[in-house]
This record gives sequence, structure tokens and C-alpha cells, in this order.
Amino acid sequence: MSRLLRFATLLPHYAETAFKGFFGHRLPGQGERQVAQAAILEGDRVVLTLRPELRGWELPGGRIDPGETPEEAVIREVQEETGLEVAVERLAGRYRRLGFLPHMAWVYRCRPVGGRLATSPETPRVQWFALDDIPGTLFPWYRGPLKDALPETGPPVEREEHQGVAAIAAGMGIDLRMRLSDDEAR
Repeated sequence: MSRLLRFATLLPHYAETAFKGFFGHRLPGQGERQVAQAAILEGDRVVLTLRPELRGWELPGGRIDPGETPEEAVIREVQEETGLEVAVERLAGRYRRLGFLPHMAWVYRCRPVGGRLATSPETPRVQWFALDDIPGTLFPWYRGPLKDALPETGPPVEREEHQGVAAIAAGMGIDLRMRLSDDEAR
């Protein structure tokens, strides 16, 4: 696909993302969005995923289903998105994100116990990265939780973060870098 055609498709995509981010939580029947995410660590490596809609590396995870605990959700989401079976080692932190796409994120430190790394329709790229070589195209709102998950022990942190214009601009910049490089930007 030519770059011009790729960029022509971005405007409706960004418009949909903006609508969901600014107004989706205000629609009837929408409570506070709850997500569970994993820092899957093995030695000096971590698993990151890349989604098709907003290009940039991130921690695997997703929505917590009704009746599901955050721990159950992170185990399910990791298996769906990465092919790995994980054991939860500890809750690294709870992150209340305000502003754009408000939600509560439960981030767990996990270790692989089975399965094998595989892509999915939700995550067309899944990859191990050395902790001392994390790509610059990791979305910035995952850097703090990843750092908080590195110690093997410790109490979970509680953070409130505002996702404002700077976060949106950083996310768009990463998305554009990834698209221009055919997802090879580091």
C-alpha cells in the first residue's frame, strides 16, 4: 500500500479514536473502563505487543470482563494476545488515567509458564525486548508501569495520571513513525 493511501486512511481512523477517547465513556451504559495489563518478564527481557489500530509498542492486556477479577483478566488477555500462559507474580500498580480515554489500569508483573509467543488478530506483532533496549516507540504511558513492575517484590503503587494534549501528541507521533517505517521504527 502506498504511503499516500496509508495516510488517507488515517483521518477517519484518528477521528474515530478521538471520539472514543473524548466521549466514549460518556455514552449510556458505560461505567469506568477497567483494564488489566501485564509486564511479562523473563530474565532481562519483556514482551511487548503492537496493535493494528494505533501503532506503537505496549504491554499486553485489555478489558476486564463482567464478573472477572483483574488477575483472571490479565491471564486471559495475555494468552489471547501473545500465546503465552503466565503466572501472576504480583500487582505492580493501579493507574487511574484521566483525560483522554479515562480508565483504571491494573498492571501485573508476570512470568511465562507455558505456551509459545504468537501473534493474534488483536496483536499482529509480539516480541521480546531486552530491558536495556526498550524501543522509543513504546507508548509513554507504559514506561512508568513497566518500571514499577521490575522489582520482584514490593507493594503496588497507586498513581493518577492525566492523559492530555502532550500524551495525545506523543501517541500520534509514535503512530506516524511506525506507519512510515512499516512498523520497524525503534
